[in-house]
Amino acid sequence: RRCVLKASQQLTEIINSETSTESPEPSGEAELADEEESARHCLWVDKFTPRRYMELLSDDYTNRCLLKWLKLWDTVVFGKEQAVKKAKPSTEARPPFSRPKEQQNKWKTKVQLTEEILEAELDQHKRPKYKVALLCGPPGLGKTTLAHVIAKHAGYNAVEMNASDDRSPEVFKTHIEAATQMKSVLGANEKPNCLIIDEIDGTPAASINVLLNIIHSKDAEGEAVAGTGRRRRREGRLLLRPIICICNDQ
Repeated sequence: RRCVLKASQQLTEIINSETSTESPEPSGEAELADEEESARHCLWVDKFTPRRYMELLSDDYTNRCLLKWLKLWDTVVFGKEQAVKKAKPSTEARPPFSRPKEQQNKWKTKVQLTEEILEAELDQHKRPKYKVALLCGPPGLGKTTLAHVIAKHAGYNAVEMNASDDRSPEVFKTHIEAATQMKSVLGANEKPNCLIIDEIDGTPAASINVLLNIIHSKDAEGEAVAGTGRRRRREGRLLLRPIICICNDQ
């Protein structure tokens, strides 16, 4: 048995030396081998985490709502015009009953109210009415995974920051401005950033006020005086990228 193993090892060494001198190993096979080696030592949750939209196991209605909200940014981020939906003929032929508006909203389902929010008109800067999406739920529900997969699916570069780590309002503001105003310069085809703020419920009130000031910066721009330099500085602070916040306790 020892002789057979020795002869087998010698033959293997000879074959490997001949193949390495004649034809080098293709890069594709080397990358596959590296991926297999890394997958062997990675965590189980990282190995089997969803990487595409169709692999998500979370609530389908939540997934579609978040994706639809993120697609509302296509006009200002990618320069794509929103498709105009045609009104249904049934609603035009049958006028609604003459009842107060409050009573009509009272009997609307959660799905209808969410659809109305997502189909609201864009503002003067072609941005959606609501600038921030909030995902809330217990730990392990897949909120962070959902945000990353949806951002990648919509053509964004997901930039994640943990709000509990950046306790200082100045650092918090610097991270937000860097993620929402600067471009990703890695690679030839850089993608716009989508900021994902995790554990937003652990952020102090001062940092939350910083986030609100960035979101409502359009009000400050409207109050700018007739100076071109000052107006340009105001416009530079305008939020032009989507922000997804994640928390456990709403």
